Amino acid sequence: MRAPSTDRPLPPLNAVRAFEAAARRSSFKDAAAELGVTHGAVSRQIRLLEEWLGPPALFRRLSHGVALTAEGQALFDAVQPALERIARAAAVHGRETGGTVVLRVNALATFSLHWLVPKLGRLREAHPDIAIELTTGSEPVDGLAGDYDVIIRGGPDAFHGFEARLLLPERRLPACSPALLQSQPLGEVGDLGRHTLLQVASMPRLWRDWLAKAGHGSLEPAATLMLDHFYLSIQAAVDGLGVAMAPSTLIEDHLRAGRLVTPFPHIWLPARSYYAYTPTGSPLRAASDRVCAWIQGFDGACASQVGA
Repeated sequence: MRAPSTDRPLPPLNAVRAFEAAARRSSFKDAAAELGVTHGAVSRQIRLLEEWLGPPALFRRLSHGVALTAEGQALFDAVQPALERIARAAAVHGRETGGTVVLRVNALATFSLHWLVPKLGRLREAHPDIAIELTTGSEPVDGLAGDYDVIIRGGPDAFHGFEARLLLPERRLPACSPALLQSQPLGEVGDLGRHTLLQVASMPRLWRDWLAKAGHGSLEPAATLMLDHFYLSIQAAVDGLGVAMAPSTLIEDHLRAGRLVTPFPHIWLPARSYYAYTPTGSPLRAASDRVCAWIQGFDGACASQVGA
């Protein structure tokens, strides 16, 4: 591949963009759909780039799609990171206005509802130059369709192109309303046989595992109530409908406010902790780090209440 001439240091950028899309998708047709142009337009741009660079060709034409030649792969390996950096820089420029940085955060719905959203006001007070744009999701970190600066999921996990950072440790233990505890005391684990146990459909073994750890694996409750999300079981516990197997981090505010208590704080199950996953080389890394450090500052705030 020849070096570009001094009077023309860069190849045609529209052709480079078409090349990157076609190489990534192994298809001129799919690249055209992504770029909003015709198949013929992509073919012309690729031909223009190949003529500008000179032999050998960048693609091998196949019966179904295209494949990069060795020279094409070398160019793609150099071009794609450069275009990604340009796109990120443009996105950051568009999200930096009036001295405020807009940080895109995607977090699990239950974590957002019970932990993050109630604290967003305090986060803004601590960092008035950072605005949070929050969405919720449960997809894997590398399966999200959008670009995010901070993704909060369970962990630790490893994803290519992302750095993992522990935010908050997690454990699970029984929790109920003070009123329920007053009307039906829980002096020992066996007293749970007189209560309704709140179950989470996605984790049906939680109560069984906890009771086994507590030495009461054969205990049968008075009743069970199955709910399909942790946030529903937490709310049901607050409303006095039964005893929940609750995530310690997500009930911190309820414990502080006296809406929930933990009758057996020293018997708990381990759970996946909350981690922040941030894109490697993110131009908003400094702002992401500040937000993550702020979240970490709440670790252990309710330690005495959840049996740490």
